Amino acid sequence: MSTQRAAVLSTACALAAIVACGDDSPTGPDYDPDIPTQWSELVTNPFFPLTPGLHKEFEGATEDGTETIVIDVLNTTRMVNGVEATIVRDQVFLDGELIEDTDDWYAQDADGNVWYLGEAAEDYEDGVLVSTDGSWEWGVDGALPGIIMWANPADHVGEEYRQEFYEGEAEDWAKVLRTGESVTVPDGSFMGCIVTEDWNGLEADSEEEKTYCAGIGVVKEVSLDSGESVELTAHSGS
Repeated sequence: MSTQRAAVLSTACALAAIVACGDDSPTGPDYDPDIPTQWSELVTNPFFPLTPGLHKEFEGATEDGTETIVIDVLNTTRMVNGVEATIVRDQVFLDGELIEDTDDWYAQDADGNVWYLGEAAEDYEDGVLVSTDGSWEWGVDGALPGIIMWANPADHVGEEYRQEFYEGEAEDWAKVLRTGESVTVPDGSFMGCIVTEDWNGLEADSEEEKTYCAGIGVVKEVSLDSGESVELTAHSGS
């Protein structure tokens, strides 16, 4: 699922029609989000800003080599189930060789929550496309959107929520762990950040922590299984 990768049982789940509550399992298919009908023209959420032209680079050491991630917010948009979505290109390189190339689609609702509407994912080996697994699009084959960033993350600390839903193919989850965090990465030092735990509901040992900082978005990702991390090394256009 993307780097940038709940059922409703009662009104106690609030907008959190995407929040896991009751006896539902985080890996179960029961999901009926309260999808907005009003959308903003731009994605301006402080912790997930998608300004066209924004460019970010990440780097980290893994057991397989040096991983580099390049994120670009494109100037073009895509209609996803009637909603105009911002396109974010996410490329992953291992020792300089492209291994993943994904277009992610996001939109912000009128309340400021950012929704993940789908992705076109491509995996490569030795320069050859080998898989498009994980691709999904809201409205196609029962796929549904999820929250990628709350308008007010502090109101949702500890809640589990779906980021995407295409049964058996794309089932990422997250929860806000902490707010008001400070972090230092190669690109600089940031305060007032939030930390989330993210995981793939279809894979064991997939948990990772992501740190989001106002005005820039993700600056660090850490695998809770291996301890490997990627950190923001440069950005422009924000």
